Amino acid sequence: MPEMRDFNNVPEDDSSSSNSSEYPCPKKVPLDGQYPDFDAECQNFLPEHTGKKKYATESHQGSASFGMSVFNLGNAIMGSGILGLSFAMANTGIALFVILLASVAIFSLYSVHLLLKTANEGGALVYEQLGYKAFGTPGKFAASLSITMQNIGAMSSYLYIVKYELPTVIKAFTGANDDQWYVNGDYLVLLVSVGIILPLSLLKNLGYLGYTSGLSLLCMVFFLIVVIIKKFQIPCPLPDIHDDNLTHSLNISHSSHSDNTSDEDTCKPKYFIVNSQTVYAVPIITFAFVCHPAILPMYDELKDRSRKKMQNVANVSFLAMFIMYLLAALFGYLTFNQHVGDELLHTYTKVYKFDVLLLIVRLAVLTAVTLTVPVVLFPIRTTVNHLLCPSKGFSWVRHTTITVFLLAGTNALVIFVPTIFRLIDISAAAMLIFILPSAFYIRLVKKESMKSGQKIGACLFLLICITVMSSSMILIILDWIKNATSEVSPETVFSLYNLLKVCAATTLLL
Repeated sequence: MPEMRDFNNVPEDDSSSSNSSEYPCPKKVPLDGQYPDFDAECQNFLPEHTGKKKYATESHQGSASFGMSVFNLGNAIMGSGILGLSFAMANTGIALFVILLASVAIFSLYSVHLLLKTANEGGALVYEQLGYKAFGTPGKFAASLSITMQNIGAMSSYLYIVKYELPTVIKAFTGANDDQWYVNGDYLVLLVSVGIILPLSLLKNLGYLGYTSGLSLLCMVFFLIVVIIKKFQIPCPLPDIHDDNLTHSLNISHSSHSDNTSDEDTCKPKYFIVNSQTVYAVPIITFAFVCHPAILPMYDELKDRSRKKMQNVANVSFLAMFIMYLLAALFGYLTFNQHVGDELLHTYTKVYKFDVLLLIVRLAVLTAVTLTVPVVLFPIRTTVNHLLCPSKGFSWVRHTTITVFLLAGTNALVIFVPTIFRLIDISAAAMLIFILPSAFYIRLVKKESMKSGQKIGACLFLLICITVMSSSMILIILDWIKNATSEVSPETVFSLYNLLKVCAATTLLL
């Protein structure tokens, strides 16, 4: 069994109460340092007294402040998803996009509420432990697989941006030719991984990464400011937008638009749009809010933690990200309208290939996604540790080996299978954000009957999320089939496999 640790009597703002003061709480972790030296990964949070359904937080006290936790969670939420939101708005319209964005944000916050309450009631602060306590080994496997798939997909998307954007920035500032080794994307992504990502990923305490999180968020704020500025500098209609090469490279989103569309219609924003690409809006927006595997590790490290305090951390982070997402999507869409590409940064570079400000923005985005990788890697390493060494203490050798292995594997995917992240994210995001937290809550929170408002709400939430995500994935597959040639592509086969895997895991949990 993993190392057992008792729980302190920390007041919680729950509807239920129990006399947790009955349980002694020996202090095993020194609290005199800002960041105590403790094993942040191979820890089990199951209490010794399992007869109670209400658990207070354990004797280990975290060291991450409220502000640092907000930065960490905001950085975990923020990522490459912001670059695709304008494309989503271009295929849904402004009004429908706002509805979808607000709905996903609210649903995500509700699932955080369910996850935190389940962690307190179930006595576990590890995602996989909640899965095991709720559904046994299948639940633990489903949680571990979902976390691993989602975060590897996210890491791949970040490193993909490094691979394809950093060479352009270097060539713009140095004038280097394509045959120079230092503008080769494969070499650059390896250098960035070894020189920047690996040292940050080797930190034992996630609280340290709050400083890099603040820098990363500042980079994204700078990106947002430039997006707003460029809206008033780029004319509409775009110059030479009907050039064949440019149109092809922009991956024009509205293939259904008539060629006779006037300039006035082209520059007039739409509020409701439905076309073959609209179905992709839900996965794009959902991916933009994925952060749930990092919730429990951050809760574990929150100073003077309580469920209410962690929920406030989530509320502030989600509100900030919602505002940034909405502004970035809105001004990006108003700049290019129906000509928005599936990646906003690429759309800008096709218009301003040598614009210094946009090159700086690209560098800022590169900085942001690079510093996000260590935060995303943390829960993957935690998952691997709990699967391989649940009863062993911390080991720097194992810690380093797992980190290097994960980074090396992700780099291999980015170099040899660069589109893998798009396929992984679609199948794993729904499990982590919607399905697993609600399923854990329904199964583990015993103090509430199935007829209570909380349980009924969780059941409806689970049913709605399964229906919406299943429908979206089916429509996406139908769109792939419609656009596919007579020979089915390997990507389609792999995506069908992922869909079956998600459906099987969902059925197993239910």
